[in-house]
Amino acid sequence: MPPGILLLLLVAAVMHATWNILLKTASDPLRTAGRGMLVGAVALVPLALAGWWITDQPAIPADAWRLSVLSGLLEAAYFIFLSAAYRRGDLSLVYPIARGTAPVLAVGVGVLILGERLELAGWIGVALLLTGILGLQKPWAIFRRSSRLPRHTREAIGFALLTGVTIASYSAVDRDGARLVNPLLYAGMLQAFMTIFLLIWIGMAVLRERNGHAFPTDDADDERPEASSSSGLLGRLLRRVWIRAGIGGLITVAAYLFVLIAYRYAPLTAVAPMRESAIVLISGWGSFRLKEATNRGDASTRIGLAAIVVVGAVLLAAEG
Repeated sequence: MPPGILLLLLVAAVMHATWNILLKTASDPLRTAGRGMLVGAVALVPLALAGWWITDQPAIPADAWRLSVLSGLLEAAYFIFLSAAYRRGDLSLVYPIARGTAPVLAVGVGVLILGERLELAGWIGVALLLTGILGLQKPWAIFRRSSRLPRHTREAIGFALLTGVTIASYSAVDRDGARLVNPLLYAGMLQAFMTIFLLIWIGMAVLRERNGHAFPTDDADDERPEASSSSGLLGRLLRRVWIRAGIGGLITVAAYLFVLIAYRYAPLTAVAPMRESAIVLISGWGSFRLKEATNRGDASTRIGLAAIVVVGAVLLAAEG
């Protein structure tokens, strides 16, 4: 992997970790994701169109349109599952499982479907990834009758695993999509479709809540009729939740644009694992800053297992 691409992926990983911290600490992760992706689309789509116009409007292959729609749908599902996991479980538990599962699945796609090859170091990396993920996930505790894991933790793990499946899926789709057109244009296309799909889902959820006469406690000030009637559109956009979500949205859009650029110069089996290098940072932040660990021993275990996941990811990336 070229050093410049490696640096780009490390920066993207840190940016993505920052967005996930903002998402987890938001009172309503799903609506925060919707706001962030809307702001990201408003910023990215015009930029992508301008880039396409400046480069003499090259023809966009039909496959690029199909892949961007599919990727948009998968990434909307990613935010739905991730938000559900964050509402139920700890950051230091959900993030390593979701992000650690993805490279294992991505490698499987790369080797079995895309014809990429994996050598000894790569297989060792897969083994380390599985060791770290299983240590964090503790499936034996989930299925054991005497398990002490509460229901919300088991549900968080399930949604985290689904998140990993969507990450691996859209990574495989974007690996090909980013090579059909300019990465900036492809990013704008998938961002537009993903935002539309995500906002439709959030809109349906809001309607269900209203029909059931149950409003979420999250961001309650935003949902009260008097709040929206007394302040105009600009006032609502400038609300603290919009600023927080908007910053996070811009960060994650920029981070994924870096990833799309990397897909043009490195194989999926190298790019996907290196995106997970922020797992240790997230585990440390969640364990200590958010006080998710029950004690120092628990915190050390979480960080140590997350480090094993990252070592496995690095071994996989080294083969690229």
